[in-house]
Amino acid sequence: MQERIVVGLDIGTTKVCAVVAAPDEMGRVNILGLGEAPSEGLNRGVVVNIDKTVQAIRKAVNDAAHAAGVQVESVVVGIAGDHIQSFQSRGVVTISSKNGIISPKDVARLLEDTTHVALPTDRRILHVVPQEFIVDGQDGVVDPVGMSGVRLEANVHIISGLVTAARNIFTCVERAGYQVADIVLEPLASAHAVLYPEEKEIGVVLVDIGGGTTDVAIFEDNTIRHTAVIGVAGNKVTDDVRKGLGVMREHAEQLKRQFGQAVAGFVDEEVEIIIPGVGEYGEKRIRQSTLAQIIQPRLEEILEFVQIEIKRSGHGRHMAGVVLTGGGSQTPGTAELAMEVLGMNTARIGRPVGLGGGLVDEVQNPKYATAVGLTLYGLKPETIGGVAFSSRGLEATEDHEGQEESQTQKIWDRMKLWFREF
Repeated sequence: MQERIVVGLDIGTTKVCAVVAAPDEMGRVNILGLGEAPSEGLNRGVVVNIDKTVQAIRKAVNDAAHAAGVQVESVVVGIAGDHIQSFQSRGVVTISSKNGIISPKDVARLLEDTTHVALPTDRRILHVVPQEFIVDGQDGVVDPVGMSGVRLEANVHIISGLVTAARNIFTCVERAGYQVADIVLEPLASAHAVLYPEEKEIGVVLVDIGGGTTDVAIFEDNTIRHTAVIGVAGNKVTDDVRKGLGVMREHAEQLKRQFGQAVAGFVDEEVEIIIPGVGEYGEKRIRQSTLAQIIQPRLEEILEFVQIEIKRSGHGRHMAGVVLTGGGSQTPGTAELAMEVLGMNTARIGRPVGLGGGLVDEVQNPKYATAVGLTLYGLKPETIGGVAFSSRGLEATEDHEGQEESQTQKIWDRMKLWFREF
């Protein structure tokens, strides 16, 4: 059981969250531990203070490990930030075997070919997600292994990020005393936790509103079609409340969480709330609708950025709905506002699904979607086209044993082999 335990580490702008999970004998995923710590070392998803981030990681993982009663050696960590970029690529290879049967090596060679694109020296490929394979001109192939053919092509979705951003995350985790088992794009992890298979098939937009960034992932026909990270999120809403009401940031966050409303029209005009005093200024009363009038424009702006990304993807007409997750989605009325701004017929708040037992109730919150998704990703990568988590870890250790190659380079080498199909 100890070997199959996975720790998901969500290093966010406002919080660092760690979740310990393991499968039971029935194959269900049980949540064993949960740890959380305030995050003060990141800005818009990017590490800006190593020491503070290390302290937060250590506290979150230690709390989760203590709750689970286990020792943690490695973690599956998420990466986000507005430095994330994605684009489409295409590759083609000829089948090398004498009998013309396509093998896994042919597919790996093809996907490696799709990564031969011009990238700035400060960027690296994080994920290569196959969209479809084409065998001898026949498109729409999901899995070409075992088929006969001469020419094999693939359309893929490539996600890249800054080298320095990933290295800083790696450094923080290492200094906290842990190894990085995998680095995963956070919206992919969140999608793994909150989306139903039917939604991925018919078409859905996932919007993860965090503290520093808003992550967007668009799915259709069971595969990811577009990803984007927007540098405007929940912290901007809090800043607007702080400036608009003239209160401390701590009080602004509390007011947003306790009395916030995404649609001003949903608030009773007669309801009043108390604003804490600052310095020599005493407390005062305002209408709750005033607070909503501050929150709504910023949430509308975030959703308008999401709408731009949907249009850029070219899949806007086929989307059945939107799923909102992350801490910023907890403001009442956010789903209704999303339907209006995005022109969707349906919208819901996404919470982790498909869990077996343990601390299931404790993680049934949108703000834990990424951390839970990272553990699911680590425990069951085969569900999205990868290989078993434990075997990947062992293979990486054996392949590089005795080499002077740095651990950071090992991570980048493995990233290039991440051919995971949603």
